[in-house]
Formats: sequence, C-alpha cells, structure tokens
Amino acid sequence: MNPGRKITVLLAEDHAVVCEGLRTLLEAEGHCVVVGQAQTGRAAVEMTAALKPDVILMDIAMPELNGLVATQQILAHNPAARVLILSAHSDDEYVERTATVGAMGFLEKQTSAEVLTKAIHQVAAGKTFYSPTIARRLMDKQRRSRDRDGLAKQNSARLTSREMEVLQLVAEGQANKQAAGLLGISIKTVEKHRQHLMDKLNIHETAGLTRYAMSHGIIESGVQVTLI
Repeated sequence: MNPGRKITVLLAEDHAVVCEGLRTLLEAEGHCVVVGQAQTGRAAVEMTAALKPDVILMDIAMPELNGLVATQQILAHNPAARVLILSAHSDDEYVERTATVGAMGFLEKQTSAEVLTKAIHQVAAGKTFYSPTIARRLMDKQRRSRDRDGLAKQNSARLTSREMEVLQLVAEGQANKQAAGLLGISIKTVEKHRQHLMDKLNIHETAGLTRYAMSHGIIESGVQVTLI
C-alpha cells in the first residue's frame, strides 16, 4: 500500500452509536478514512465487494449474517481482503474461530484508541494483530504445547457456512419460509440444513438452538427473538 495514502476502512457494526464513535475516532487519527458503515453481516459482504476497503473492522454478533460467516464469504470472493475482528466476546473459542475463518486479528471492544489504530495499521500492512491480553493468552497456550490432533478433531465437527446462516436465522425467530427468502434457497433446502445442524449439535428444538446461538455469540444475548 502507498505509504502516503490513507487507509480505507469499512465498519461492520450494528450499533449506530458505536459505529459513529469508531468513525470519529479513526478519522481524527488522520491516517484512516471510513468509506462505509454496514449494519448487517450481509451488507458487510456486499459493501466489501463494492468498496474494496483496505481493512474491514468486523463485529461478531451482527444481524442476518454473523461476523464469522460474513468473514468467510468476504474471503471466499476476495482472499486478499483484510478483516479485523472487534468484539465484546473474547474468550479462547471466539479467537480460535476467527483465526480459522481467516481474520487477521482480534480486538476486544474495551481496546484503547491507541491500540485500535495501531491494529488497523498493522492489518493494512498485511500483518496479524491481537489485543495485548489475547496475545498473552495465545503465547501461554503455545508454551503449554496444545494437543494439535485433538484440536483438529474438534474443528472437523463445526458447522458449514450455510448451516451457520440457517442457525442464526432460526435463532432470530425466522420461520423456514422467511429464511428461504432471505437466503435465496428453497424451503426444503432450509429444512435440510436445519436438520443437519441439529444432528451435529445434538439439539432438536428451537429454544435449544437459540440458547446455543446466544452462548456462542452468533446472536446477541439481549436480542429479542420469537421461538417457533
């Protein structure tokens, strides 16, 4: 990237107040320009394709399409895209999942302005960046020599991108017909994905799927849902 050019940033954050605060902070720093604000994961995918920002600052708990699946879809279309996760959920499982889908870094929402701007510069330069507390945890895990075979086996049971989409819509209270319309697929295909994810998770009722989605940050724990 040309060192004299400002870093273009797409904000993927569904809370307007947080988004405006991030825009003000980044543009005051002087080296970044916010080229767009996406309030859903699906919008983030579409806006990335249209705007081609240097960095996508992505929340995990996004409506319609959570940040993990949105990141997968962005990188499937443009492997060179650089996604930096900014989330209130920062336990080890979230960090591992974001690395698996191809994000280049992970910041906690309590991160200082100085760390945030440093992270964006690092990611724009093609380097990974993690919040200091997360980086320390990762180093501790490396020193303990984690069981790589066990981790690979655990990863193999994870949901596909489409199953994650269906899970999110089910947890948000969408009926199969509504989910089919949003995803552009048939009702029977939605039913098939729904059955597959239930079998994988060994959860066979909507309330259980909703609790799973909340506990794993796929939807916000405070979101209003209608159980069907």
